[in-house]
Amino acid sequence: DIVLTQTPESLAVSPGDTVTIRCKTSSSVSGEMAWYQQKPGQAPKRLIYYASFLQSGVPAWFSDSGSGTDYTFTISRVEADDAGDYYCQHATAPYKNLPLPFSAG
Repeated sequence: DIVLTQTPESLAVSPGDTVTIRCKTSSSVSGEMAWYQQKPGQAPKRLIYYASFLQSGVPAWFSDSGSGTDYTFTISRVEADDAGDYYCQHATAPYKNLPLPFSAG
């Protein structure tokens, strides 16, 4: 099984800040990486898939870069509405069950 390690475990940011979240995989996933956002009481929402493709309706200031075993998710200007849990996911693995909360306020 592929193991995903996400850092940092939590963030506290202010509106307008840049947020960077890293995901490392135990073996190369050939770009098959996705990122999800989850808010309390809601199902996870996919933001990015195959490492660089934005889901429809996701703002352009959300982005991902990386390849092989190392991926970086960036929100270039955080808004208060972006607060929630964020997860990396490999196509053949369940989405990460370690929450990555941050508050923007």
